[in-house]
Amino acid sequence: MIIVTGATGVLNGATVDYLLQRIPAAHLGVSVRDPERAKHLSDQGVRVRRGSYDDPAALRHSFADAEQVLLVSSSDVTADVVTQHRTAIDAAAEAGARRILYTSAHGTGFDTPYPPLAIHAATEQHLAATGVPWTALRNGFYGHPGQLLGRWQETGAITKPADGPFSWVDRRDAAEAAAAILTSDAAFDGPVDLTLPSPVTLADFAAAASEITGRHVERVVVDDEEWVAEEVANGTPEGAARFTLSMFQATRSGHFARSAPMLTQLLGRAPRSIADQLAHRIAV
Repeated sequence: MIIVTGATGVLNGATVDYLLQRIPAAHLGVSVRDPERAKHLSDQGVRVRRGSYDDPAALRHSFADAEQVLLVSSSDVTADVVTQHRTAIDAAAEAGARRILYTSAHGTGFDTPYPPLAIHAATEQHLAATGVPWTALRNGFYGHPGQLLGRWQETGAITKPADGPFSWVDRRDAAEAAAAILTSDAAFDGPVDLTLPSPVTLADFAAAASEITGRHVERVVVDDEEWVAEEVANGTPEGAARFTLSMFQATRSGHFARSAPMLTQLLGRAPRSIADQLAHRIAV
């Protein structure tokens, strides 16, 4: 049985949908904080059990009979997420999982200006220490492009600090790749980079947005501190603004410059480009 956590969220919810296209529902289980939100899955025959990264006993119960467990990284900004991840990993190992998978991030490491990468690195370190075979799905950045680009449709400009090359993958592609790995006969041991075939920059986003909309979208580079001050003036807490700034700093120091073919190979096609992603978001 494959057990998936975070199945009522966007990423692993999509992974479950792709898994249901590949395996019978009876071979799939989910571990969720609120089983009522997963009723659409239980109605399809998926085993639904309550699980929380803060409740080891509930996790062990929800992971029972698992051959593989896919752990989504915690999004609880108020929690000690490394401890949460360790709790979930230990529960999966104690439940007898033969492989533990984790949604990590491209560029993961301890020596980085972007704090989440050190969290992922600590989690991968704990995975390796369990002695259970493990896989880290090192996804490129994903999410709504508006989170990255700001109010470009209103202003006609992507006004952000200086950036460098990075991968912005479509969440649907990341989910489909995870389902492919979970149902593959091949062993995917350790970190697996899931990125675009070539990295992109915000200038590439501006060019794609210009082509899609038929109007010029400019890439405007602003000084780091000037950008932080403007964000704070617009109501963003300074800590949140500096957190986002650290991502731009990590891109321009080369932390996300590498690319890998694995996502393309798993999908059996080219991943959705940034132009595809922008066009989809504009359409919806």
